[in-house]
Amino acid sequence: MALVGPPSLVDSKPLAVLLSDLRDERSASVAFPPGETRFSMARTRRFADDPLSVLLESYERFGPVFTLRLLHGNVVFMLGPAANHYITVSHASNFTWRDSHFRDLIGLMGDGLLTIDGEFHRRSRQIMLPAFHREHIAASVGVIVAETTRALEQLAPEATIDLYAWTRRLALRVAMRALFGLDADSERARAIDAATLFEQALSFYSADYLLRILRGPFTPWARLQQAARKLDTLIYSEISQRRRTGERGQDILSLLLDAEDEDGSTLSDRQIRDEVMTLMFAGHDTTTSSVAFMFYELARNPDVAVRLRAEQDAQIPSGGPTAAQLMSGELAELEMVLEETLRKYPPAWVGPRRSLEAFEFEGHTVPERAFVNYSSWASHHLPDVFAEPEEFRPERFAPQARATLPKGAYVPFGGGSRTCIGMRFGQLEVRTIATLILSHITLTLSDDFDLAIRQMPTISPKHGLPMVVGARVVSARADLSTAAA
Repeated sequence: MALVGPPSLVDSKPLAVLLSDLRDERSASVAFPPGETRFSMARTRRFADDPLSVLLESYERFGPVFTLRLLHGNVVFMLGPAANHYITVSHASNFTWRDSHFRDLIGLMGDGLLTIDGEFHRRSRQIMLPAFHREHIAASVGVIVAETTRALEQLAPEATIDLYAWTRRLALRVAMRALFGLDADSERARAIDAATLFEQALSFYSADYLLRILRGPFTPWARLQQAARKLDTLIYSEISQRRRTGERGQDILSLLLDAEDEDGSTLSDRQIRDEVMTLMFAGHDTTTSSVAFMFYELARNPDVAVRLRAEQDAQIPSGGPTAAQLMSGELAELEMVLEETLRKYPPAWVGPRRSLEAFEFEGHTVPERAFVNYSSWASHHLPDVFAEPEEFRPERFAPQARATLPKGAYVPFGGGSRTCIGMRFGQLEVRTIATLILSHITLTLSDDFDLAIRQMPTISPKHGLPMVVGARVVSARADLSTAAA
């Protein structure tokens, strides 16, 4: 018996959606929180270009809950540990994702875990959880090591590479094998340039707000839909072949084909397609940006890189890291660097929601059917929570320091029932790739590089991340060991 899917959106036509949003706003039973509520195209464009500074300035002016009018409608933002916990955990049932401001993602990902709510979300997650059990994740280490080693061997000394693009290709190759058990060099995989297609689809979110409303040929929406159709060719062909032949492996697709919930419900081909598309997006996009931002910061903080290499020389044998080391937090320096990277650059930077009923938070009312967003990016940059938040300080996440953080302060993967199901896999992939890069090469930035960040909808380097490949620097600890011998 196939699991019954979620209800369709009331209307997906942009003009009808816009008018519906305005009606909901005007019929609100309580007032919106204070903020900037007059129409301003300048504010809208500034938020599109630099949302972090807009949110932090608004927090300073209005406190942890405020309203900003962006394009045609009011949006409520709730920032800080208490706000994050309120939306994701304690009052999560009063918020939906599906008709939030990221609802257009349904046009690419369909009804995967990211875009659904309520009972269908709960049952879908239950069906998928076995695919993310610890033993299945640990089994992926060999795939990640093999693909990363292959990619590193292709780098020429003194070459300048775009680390962001390099990692995107690598992460998609890993996703092909982990999701499909599919050789990324096979004819079927090479026929679909998944990296380019995802870039094409997600560029919808880097288009001007007004252009996103348009439908029809040659619009950003049309490009998103075209990319989705091409990706569907790969996904549906794999589903069809597995159904027809009964072929199964240790990949996630095999597990989803046979998975059931407590009532014996299974996923239909369409539902499997939607979950696989969601996992392909989340599984490569967040890894790509996290690796890029990590090495950007390591290049700017060479003392931190020295500590990482010393830890590797002391704890990782020549055969490479083990799954146990990478999953247990045994590599303490690496763990702190990863967590500080995710603090400063959480890939899923905003948590879009819509309220079901009116509520009160921190002395202010918020109407029913209001757009309500929390932002891990902004919350992670509040100086009253993280001192000097622009500084890259991995020691913030030393065990004793982390224990002092308030509940909800650190939410790079969301929280509650919507915590990213692939969180442990993504962290394992970043740790593995980072460890192998550090053990093989050194990456340095050009002196004139200026980082700009884009949001589409995850954050990433807007102009890529050009870095120069150099020889691996031997750690001071390794030098001392050699001298003693």
